[in-house]
Amino acid sequence: MTMNIQIRTARLEDITQLALLFDAYRVFYRKESDPGAAAVYLTQRIQAGDSEIYVAIREGQLSGFTQLYPLFSSTRLQRMWLLNDLFVSPAHRGKGISKELLQASRDLCQQTGAAGLLLETEKTNQTGNHLYPSQGFRPCEQSNFYWWEPGY
Repeated sequence: MTMNIQIRTARLEDITQLALLFDAYRVFYRKESDPGAAAVYLTQRIQAGDSEIYVAIREGQLSGFTQLYPLFSSTRLQRMWLLNDLFVSPAHRGKGISKELLQASRDLCQQTGAAGLLLETEKTNQTGNHLYPSQGFRPCEQSNFYWWEPGY
């Protein structure tokens, strides 16, 4: 663990601070700010246990988080994890927090016997597109990624 950074599973008592980070993450991806809805969403995830949320604590504050969802691979006959969200507060960037959160994600993958981690980021996310390969992630060259949504 990097000096002065603690990574742990999110708890309900984290919701107030975590919702603000989650809201900032959503705003980064051009969604309207709604900390209340963020708090409800995160509370539901923690209570249902349908995602794994890790928080980074630095100087007594939640400074970042990652959220992973379980997936299953029929061809691999194994669980996989979707690393869906990763965010570090701008005031705490450059301190190794993203790397620590990614390590917690890899640890979860190994602890659960999962086939691997899947993540996506926008092509314009220069920081992420440099970070992920530096941490052992590689682009999937053999598959295309497609998206569908109602009304699209």
